[in-house]
Amino acid sequence: MQPVKKLGYTSRPARWDDVEAAVELFNACSQHMFRRNQSTVNEVRTEWGTPGFDLEADTQLVFHGDRLVGYVECWNPTAPYVRPMFWGRVHPTHRGRGVGSALVNWAEERAQRSLALAPPEAQVTLGQGVWEQDQAAHALLLAHGYTVARRFFRMKTAFNGAIPEPAWPEGITVRTFDPERDLEAVVRAVDDAFQDHWGHVPGPVEQRLPLWRQWISDDAEFDPTLWFLAVDRDEIVGVSLCRRTDAEDPDQGWVNTLGVRRPWRRRGIALALLYHSFRELRARGRTGVGLGVDATSLTGADRVYARAGMWPERVSMTMEKVLRPGVDLRRTAL
Repeated sequence: MQPVKKLGYTSRPARWDDVEAAVELFNACSQHMFRRNQSTVNEVRTEWGTPGFDLEADTQLVFHGDRLVGYVECWNPTAPYVRPMFWGRVHPTHRGRGVGSALVNWAEERAQRSLALAPPEAQVTLGQGVWEQDQAAHALLLAHGYTVARRFFRMKTAFNGAIPEPAWPEGITVRTFDPERDLEAVVRAVDDAFQDHWGHVPGPVEQRLPLWRQWISDDAEFDPTLWFLAVDRDEIVGVSLCRRTDAEDPDQGWVNTLGVRRPWRRRGIALALLYHSFRELRARGRTGVGLGVDATSLTGADRVYARAGMWPERVSMTMEKVLRPGVDLRRTAL
């Protein structure tokens, strides 16, 4: 990162004892943008512990004196390695000094290693998510050759009135998650349900299992009684995997993952799972629920959430740059 070094900045990979400074930086950025904290120490520690994520190789921190003012991380943990992603932040008082460009350049150099991992005929894209209102980040990425690939909503609802009773189709019941017996079945069900999600790339579920196992074992807020499974006899056909709190709004619950497998769609299972989750989270003292969704979902998930009384609170954009042309392995249409 020579350009920023000339301006008195230093850089190095993250270490475990940087986690609190990293969270402070992330929250300074989200407070500047929309007046809320977005990150917690628990969440960042859990993410940094993901199998295959190497702090030494996959992160870069920028300091001004002793103060952390810039951060970037790169992700590409599972085959076929065609959609590496990066995520970065620059402290609001240090924008416009070349720090952001240096972080993007570092991320692109790091992502070049994906080319050797991906199938030789496959297109490889590098993506980054930005808030729609963050015009400076948008302009920075446009200047580096990125384009807007997709928009996503952060949706929410407030528990101001009665929540409808879930209407389960005949033969469908709901139960909670058992970590000892259900993990692989849930991972496979989620993979199956999200095969029609924009950007999905088929890959080995066996590679994803260790990631899920680590997430639920390291996350201090993981609660298996908030993972709701819709089952047809003994087969998991849909899931609503929830958290009791949302980092941005501690009074609000969060639906991390909601999906229904193809053969069981169009029967009201997604809406029933949503109402079931709402009722359970309200019973635990939550004032509302949030979730993230593709703004133009191929399966119509955004319309289901709107039916349940949810509305878009904020928009984020996935911006992408083609690192290597080739066959696009992603799901882009039905």
